[in-house]
Amino acid sequence: MRTSKLTPSRFTLKEAGLLSLSLALPLGLLVLPDAASGQDRPFTSMEIARDEEDACRVPKPPVDLAETAYLRNGYRAILRILVAEEALASETCTCLLGDFTWDQALTALPRFQTSDNPRLPFKVLDLYAQADALEAQVVEACAE
Repeated sequence: MRTSKLTPSRFTLKEAGLLSLSLALPLGLLVLPDAASGQDRPFTSMEIARDEEDACRVPKPPVDLAETAYLRNGYRAILRILVAEEALASETCTCLLGDFTWDQALTALPRFQTSDNPRLPFKVLDLYAQADALEAQVVEACAE
């Protein structure tokens, strides 16, 4: 019969002390600086505040828009395409996102549909590529 020897701990005393200290602190005591105001705020969530340049970025679609994330991501890409196309057509560099609704993305589905399968009616990666290309054209046009 073989007896097992106790293996030494992989933590040094310093690491063990820091680990026990971090476990003893309640999360409510953790304070992080607020990037926007420069003041300390308690940690409450992992949400990141939007930057000024992200203000015109198409947000994540509401969960009730479609039953799967695949479909919601496709509708988001379609909305990005619609916004970019309108910006190019109207030759405007202002944010047009407020002029569009999720219903318009749903209505535009037949234009982007590549399959009769209701669970996979389009190729999301192709829609992303198209949206990225159009948004790059808008940025280029507005830089001139």
